[in-house]
Amino acid sequence: MIPLVVIVGPTASGKSALAIALAQRFSGEIISADAMAVYRDMDVGTAKPTVSEQAGVAHHLLDCCDPAEHCDAQQWFGLADAALRATHARGHLPIVAGGTPLYAKLLLEGISAGAPRDETIRAQLQQRFRDEGPAALFAELQRIDPVYAATRHPNDERRVVRALEVWQVTGRAFSSFHTTDGVRRPDLHPLVLGVQWAKPALHVRISDRTRQMFAAGLVAEVTALRARLSPEAQQAVGYKEVIVHLDGAYDLDEAEERVARGTRHLAKHQLTWYRGWPDIVWLPGDAPDLVAQATARVQAEFELP
Repeated sequence: MIPLVVIVGPTASGKSALAIALAQRFSGEIISADAMAVYRDMDVGTAKPTVSEQAGVAHHLLDCCDPAEHCDAQQWFGLADAALRATHARGHLPIVAGGTPLYAKLLLEGISAGAPRDETIRAQLQQRFRDEGPAALFAELQRIDPVYAATRHPNDERRVVRALEVWQVTGRAFSSFHTTDGVRRPDLHPLVLGVQWAKPALHVRISDRTRQMFAAGLVAEVTALRARLSPEAQQAVGYKEVIVHLDGAYDLDEAEERVARGTRHLAKHQLTWYRGWPDIVWLPGDAPDLVAQATARVQAEFELP
C-alpha cells in the first residue's frame, strides 16, 4: 500500500505550512487539494504557496490550468492520483493538503460508479430552468447539496439540472456519487491529520489573512484576470466580492469585510464536511509543538525514523 499523509482543516488554519514542514522532514512531495489553486495566476486570492515557500519541496496540482478553463473533480482526481503514484515511485512521501474536502475525499476513496439518469425528469428540470430562471433552481441545489453547489455557477444549466435530476431520482446528493462514500481505497495507507482552532482564534486568522491579501494586491490580481476567469473561478471567495466592488456596488473596505465573511462561511462549511470523517487525528493549530506532534504521528503510523 502507498503511504499517504492528508492534512485537512478549515481555511487559514495553517495546512500548507504544516505540509511543507512535514515534506522537508520526510522527503515528501505535496499534492494540492484546492479547487482554485489549479489555476495559473490566481495566486493572492487562493493563498497559494509562494515561490519561496515552494522552494526545495515539490508541489503538484498548482498552476495546471488557465483560469478560463474548467477543471472538475474527476479531472483533478486523475491528475492527483498520477502525482501520488509518481511521488511514491520516486521513494518520496505523498502529502495532500488543501481546502477542498471533496478533492481529499476523492483521493482517499476513489470515484464510484456514476449516478443514474432519467431523461423525463431532466427535460422537466430544463423547462423549469427556462421558466423559473437560474436563481430558483440554484437555490434548490444549495439547499439539497451545498457541497456540489459550492463548486458550480448558478448559470451552469447542464450541471445544476444534472444534480437536481439525481436528487429526484435517488434522494441522494449528487456529490455523494463522486466517491465510495466512506470506504477507503485498498491501495492506500492514509494518515489524516486535522489542524484545529477555536472559532474566535480562527476568525482572527481569517481577518488577518484577508487584510494581507488586499495588501498583497488582490484587487489588482482580480482586475488583471477578470476577463479570463471562468464562471466557476468568478465565484471563488475573494474573487466574486472584488468583482462586485470593481462594478461599483461597494467600497474597498466593504469588499474586504465581505471577503472575510465569505471565508468564515467557507470555514464553517469545511468543518461541517469533516465531521463525517471518523479517522481524522486532530492537532491543535496553536500548539507551539504542532510540527513535532505531527512528525511523531507520521513516524508512528509509517514506522519512519
